[in-house]
Amino acid sequence: MPIKIPNNLPATNILEGENIFVMDADRAYKQDIRPLKILILNLMPIKSVTETQLLRVLGNTPLQVEVDFIYTETYIPTHTSKDYLTEFYGTFKDVKHKKYDGLIITGAPVEVAYWSELVKIMEWSKTHVWSTFHICWGAQAGLYYHYGVPKYIMDEKISGVYKHKLCVQYEKLFRGFDDEFFVPHSRNTEEHIEDIEKVPELKILSVSDDVGVYVVANLARRQFFITGHAEYDPYTLKNEYERDLRAGLNPKIPQNYFPDNNPAREPVVKWRSVAHLLFANWLNYYVYQETPYEINSIG
Repeated sequence: MPIKIPNNLPATNILEGENIFVMDADRAYKQDIRPLKILILNLMPIKSVTETQLLRVLGNTPLQVEVDFIYTETYIPTHTSKDYLTEFYGTFKDVKHKKYDGLIITGAPVEVAYWSELVKIMEWSKTHVWSTFHICWGAQAGLYYHYGVPKYIMDEKISGVYKHKLCVQYEKLFRGFDDEFFVPHSRNTEEHIEDIEKVPELKILSVSDDVGVYVVANLARRQFFITGHAEYDPYTLKNEYERDLRAGLNPKIPQNYFPDNNPAREPVVKWRSVAHLLFANWLNYYVYQETPYEINSIG
């Protein structure tokens, strides 16, 4: 099934080149089965890159998905033009009267600039969204706001592709996963397992021996908190590493990413299937198969 996206979104040409079926608003058509309505709060600095990454995995399922993008009014990103935001994005006030099957929150740690607005959106999600998917910094923000789980600044940045394992059997989010799988991480902060285990509603679903907690969930409320970036492109970690080099930050080479740990060599992708399975399982088992058919009955 196609994924419906705004007219003229730059991601369209990239996704069509990868044989991912997309259609813009002008080509959308009515069907007996309504599309899943997904809201993406994109707080990442370069919006177009994150859009493409998320639409790639959302569009590679048999389900028809209709996507809305929003950004925060209280913080205008410096890496994305105002014209771009005006054309392709709305704000919370544009969507707060609506209800959604799913919400994805992803972003960078500049929460001081928009925390109060983000709090309103996360609180609103309890009554207007069926299932919420928090990614990386979005996961840390969600765990802190909803459950008081703190984050801790690390001595050095986590950057690389790390081996993970499952902490549960037969959880639908991981249907089709191998016993061990790889996921990229890129962050300067972490949560501690002991803090999460103090919250009865939360369940740790996956961890890495190298970088700690990966997936935490409140399954009863269909909230997922994902500390890594399975959606990353092959070159995202490379681009971040080179950016930090140019900035004089003396970054470490991303672990388990370049062959022989040599940045001059092409990265090897070990996480592509994980990304597609993770998002497809979320859409299928926690959104499509559980959300009320009449979306306005959510809440």
